[in-house]
Amino acid sequence: MLLNKTRLVGFTNRSRKCNMEINSTSDVVILSGNSHPELADLVANRLGVRKGGCSVYHKTNRETMVEIADSIRGKNIYIVQTGTKDVNNNIMELLIMAYACKTSSARSIVGVIPYLPYSKQCKMRKRGCIVTKLLAKMMCKSGLTHIITMDLHQKEIQGFFDCPVDNLRASPFLLQYIQESIPDYRNSVIVARNPGSAKKATSYAERLRLAIAVIHGEQKEAESDEVDGRYSPPCMPSVDRSRTMDVSVGVPVHPAKEKPPINVVGDVGGRIAIMVDDMIDDVQSFVAAAEVLKECGAYKIYVLATHGLLSSDAPRLIEDSSIDEVVVTNTVPHELQKMQCNKIKTIDISVLLSEAIRRIHNKESMSYLFKNVTLED
Repeated sequence: MLLNKTRLVGFTNRSRKCNMEINSTSDVVILSGNSHPELADLVANRLGVRKGGCSVYHKTNRETMVEIADSIRGKNIYIVQTGTKDVNNNIMELLIMAYACKTSSARSIVGVIPYLPYSKQCKMRKRGCIVTKLLAKMMCKSGLTHIITMDLHQKEIQGFFDCPVDNLRASPFLLQYIQESIPDYRNSVIVARNPGSAKKATSYAERLRLAIAVIHGEQKEAESDEVDGRYSPPCMPSVDRSRTMDVSVGVPVHPAKEKPPINVVGDVGGRIAIMVDDMIDDVQSFVAAAEVLKECGAYKIYVLATHGLLSSDAPRLIEDSSIDEVVVTNTVPHELQKMQCNKIKTIDISVLLSEAIRRIHNKESMSYLFKNVTLED
């Protein structure tokens, strides 16, 4: 009889606990588009809530249609949508879903965007524009009241938004992977693929108490360096002997930028080389860097990045290269690429996104998620 009573008490306590969890998240609705439903399922399972009923599909004329099955009036909506190769459809799905929630009287609409599309177009180009700012304005106008993202290409992108932005960091997960999954990581050196990523590499090296190396030299010509009409020479001034025209050559010409042959600044001989970056998309530069590191004596080469876009024939290039392992998070789906290349490994960051959602919903401080995080991360 005592055993039965104990069981009854235990069952009652568990029932109360479950009811507390359900009540605390009863006004939380997780919606997802077609970009990364697996990540949305992981986040919903960790929060202990059911994904909201939402159908996102394309009509025969390729227009995006959104149908929300459940009532969301007065609810807190979290839309999980990331950037993939089908980036323009991903954006339109997010905007239409947010506007549908806004017109359905949702209390708040938070966009959970692990990888922000067009984040590399955050600087002014010749006869171009800052596309990231345009995208930020569109997101805010559609009804999003808060943005949760991860490892923006440039931290200043947060200033483009008219709503709060939480730029989470994946560096703790990558650092943990280095410490737990790379044998003899104490004999490693953190490598910056180019001088621009030296600050991030320095941040990793200081936390792991390792040395740093920087790859410097001739790289692939950037799109910003392509020749266009702006390189046409200015008109030469007319010959004038007055004292006000002392310079007869016109506007001074900028000297051409010439880089030395590619080389490694730092000692990688007999060590494990670990390249870190925020994203890995076109892997040709990583493959070229790996060849140089191999020639300099590195006996094992790892590439760690937050966003694994792995476009074009990246899996084949990685498989045939000197790179031993590519480690990325699941901010972007890449299951097909993993089937084509055995060197690609994935780290799950759904726990970080779900904790951010929980803290925002409970109006708790987000500072714990940024503990010991520096601007270089």
